[in-house]
Amino acid sequence: MEVKSLKTVIKDKRRELTVVDGIDFAIRPQEVVALVGESGRGKSMTSLSIMQSLPRAAQIAGGQIRFGGRNLVGLNKRVMSRIRGRQIAMIFQEPMTSLNPVLTVGTQLTEAIARHLGIPKAEALGEAEWWLHRVGFPEPGRTRKEYPHRLSGGMRQRVMLAMAMACRPSLLIADEPTTALDVTIQAQVLDLIRELTRESDMSVLFITHDLGVVAEMATRVMVMYAGRIVETADVRTLFTEARHPYTVGPLQSTPRMRGEIRKLVPIPGSVPPPGSFAPGRRFADRCPMAREECRNSEPELREIDAGHQVRCILA
Repeated sequence: MEVKSLKTVIKDKRRELTVVDGIDFAIRPQEVVALVGESGRGKSMTSLSIMQSLPRAAQIAGGQIRFGGRNLVGLNKRVMSRIRGRQIAMIFQEPMTSLNPVLTVGTQLTEAIARHLGIPKAEALGEAEWWLHRVGFPEPGRTRKEYPHRLSGGMRQRVMLAMAMACRPSLLIADEPTTALDVTIQAQVLDLIRELTRESDMSVLFITHDLGVVAEMATRVMVMYAGRIVETADVRTLFTEARHPYTVGPLQSTPRMRGEIRKLVPIPGSVPPPGSFAPGRRFADRCPMAREECRNSEPELREIDAGHQVRCILA
């Protein structure tokens, strides 16, 4: 997948707010790319733009999303519905909002498989049970008869993972899939995603604000702030040679298990809401190293080393 100058806006009667502002990135085959940033600042809107599943008030105002040689922006809804779920699948932070509460797990999983793979329901039922077993349910025949509310959060997330993987997509978008889970179940779900990725040719766009998950899962990281990507690098480079002040901030404020005890350094202030950005760099008011030119004009995302791009004049 290649995303070029993607811009997504939310419109109401009074104004237009830009929530994703001209971002560019690519995801290579079998690559796990993490999109990192504070909550509510464009990560999920990026994923919904890719899936063409934006809320009614939002729309893509510019750019391209190229997948398999085809631009998904403006694509016919019927064609997009065949891509969504079959070639690009997505799992969300809270699976209870994605599963139908009045249908059994098996009914929902079988329907998705039969629709996208074009196989009879009896065969789809067998596939559904196989995938439920594959994601860790010891009695899939029993699990498929359960309703979502009778399963724990970790179990529901495994059902969503089975539903996403059953059609063998080329790209899986995981939007904070472990945030609502306790750390033990979180580790199990991450292990499962990693194992399924290794077994297939699938790529993953992993959206999170948890740097521990990033270190565990990703091969490459994109850091997002106020709708724009401010730094991108391979995961080792980002953790050892981060250059943008916004990337350095969370790394300095992360407790360490070993080594000398040190004072955590938080980032002052908060992310400005969409539509209230200063004329210059969006991070300038929170940056301890900001200069006058930072407030007057926003720098471009430039490459400072092979594969390492930063949006900062001091990088």
